Amino acid sequence: MAVKIRLTRMGAKKRPMYRIVATDSRRPRDGQYLELIGTYNPLEQPADVKINKEVAMKWLHNGAEITDTVRNLFSKAGIMKEFAESKSKKDK
Repeated sequence: MAVKIRLTRMGAKKRPMYRIVATDSRRPRDGQYLELIGTYNPLEQPADVKINKEVAMKWLHNGAEITDTVRNLFSKAGIMKEFAESKSKKDK
């Protein structure tokens, strides 16, 4: 089973809000997911992003693939830098 970390669309018509979820890559975009990682609301100024770092790091260490948009959100939150540092510590 290939796990992906991606966005799931929520909210009303023309008022999107997204959940950041870990899901099987074969599932539909808004289908069942394995675990909720956070939320993203692009309509707020600035955009409202809430991410559970522990859950995100768990899935990254387990080898989950990340979509480009989620990678950008994780980078802005500092999760990708923290993941790279923890990965380099394990390699030593």
